[in-house]
Amino acid sequence: MTIASAALLLGGGGLIAVNVYAQAHEENSADTGQRSANSGAATRTTTIDCPDVGTALPDVPDSARGRVDGELAAMDSQITEAYQRLAQNRAAAAQDPNWVQNSILGPLKAKRGAALDRIGQNIRRSGGSAPQQRLDGMAGCGQRATDDNGGNDSPAPPTDPSADPSAVPSADPSGGVSAPASPAPPPAQGGTGGPVAADFQDITEVQPNVPRVRNARGASTGTFTTSCGTNANKLRNSDNVIVAPGVSNGAHHMHDYVGNQSNTAFASNDTFAGAATSCRNQGDKSTYYWPVLRLQDGTQEADANQLGGGQEGNVGKILQVQTASIKFVGSPRAKVVAMPRFLRIITGDAKAFTNGTANANAHWSCTGFENRQLTDKYPLCPDGSKVVRSFKFQSCWDGQNADSANHRTHVTFADAQGNCPANFKAIPQLTMRLVYDVPAPTIENGQVKNPYAVDGFPEQLHKPITDHDDFINVFSDQLMQRMTGCINRGARCN
Repeated sequence: MTIASAALLLGGGGLIAVNVYAQAHEENSADTGQRSANSGAATRTTTIDCPDVGTALPDVPDSARGRVDGELAAMDSQITEAYQRLAQNRAAAAQDPNWVQNSILGPLKAKRGAALDRIGQNIRRSGGSAPQQRLDGMAGCGQRATDDNGGNDSPAPPTDPSADPSAVPSADPSGGVSAPASPAPPPAQGGTGGPVAADFQDITEVQPNVPRVRNARGASTGTFTTSCGTNANKLRNSDNVIVAPGVSNGAHHMHDYVGNQSNTAFASNDTFAGAATSCRNQGDKSTYYWPVLRLQDGTQEADANQLGGGQEGNVGKILQVQTASIKFVGSPRAKVVAMPRFLRIITGDAKAFTNGTANANAHWSCTGFENRQLTDKYPLCPDGSKVVRSFKFQSCWDGQNADSANHRTHVTFADAQGNCPANFKAIPQLTMRLVYDVPAPTIENGQVKNPYAVDGFPEQLHKPITDHDDFINVFSDQLMQRMTGCINRGARCN
């Protein structure tokens, strides 16, 4: 894919856009999302597209997980730095069609290859079996281009680089994790992308699309609601203790936290058990956290010059959640069993724009229209209506593990009829509903002004499909038993 013209800064988010010529043999995947009615010229945006190594590691020995998680966090930082280098060198990329490959993708592949070798070594030294052939094929990255009108996207195939693989953050052999290198500041006004006009959809133009599942005999029809506030005390950081424990700024974007008040990258299960909680019932010390939502109106937040914030393209006013509803529901096919304490669940995929939709689980809507859900668009709500983010977590558990190496395989979703897979048990399903009073963006001549967007990894371009939510169960055993009892007997409990 040849870059044919200099990149442009577009919109409040400082989107990096470049015109490209697609190769003749290029194939585009179908656009299954709602298209925006307000679109401009078909320029195309480019970002860095790398295979997600973490999802390819379902089985890592416990003794190796700390080092492997550290390597994965360092690889995330490498992608962030590569994307920011792409954003800051638009002129060089425009003048030399080989510049991106030689200066960004090639060195990035060398660094990733070295990290993948270390991951394999750590797994094998701990008695595990590393899928080395598969890992070796995940070193190369490409460019992903997508037109600003919400159309198809296509990766450019990477080629072999020549670079020094030694300049890479690495896991400390003693068991600690070295801090990933700080990325260079982005261009003025954030400069690292999105959203664009095509990322928004008038909710009134969407048809009702929420399916209903009928309850079978033996269903668990009750609910259990826990009240944990809206993070009015502004407890936020850019860590992610589930996927990057022991690594500061492991998320590369800010999270809102409710419930447990001690959630940082360095929190242990003992930390969580002894912490304070914002939940009304003190038996619920669970931690619930999600990426902040921002209005890109030029506001300089406190994190404007920090990692996870403005240094990584997460810019603008952080919007306060008005209502945060946390409810556990039952199974339409079976009674539920208690969740194990410290069960970890991630729903959605922070990298869904480049990873694809296999683990995506975003739901966007507006009050008064919640039978209409968007996955890859932000809603434009009519006057008097508010933006709603909703989440449904995995409701089937393998019966053994509180976590897994890729944080996916120990839990899964029920099928369309509500059945769990063989050898999985139904657990209370966590559902969350976040409501925001968001000033409606305006779209003129294909450009969006004062957009809102979810925080994310900068190379994900703040796409709505990357929305996600995280949960660690720290209910007391007594309160968990009360929850399952309420749900199984069809009661409505608070």
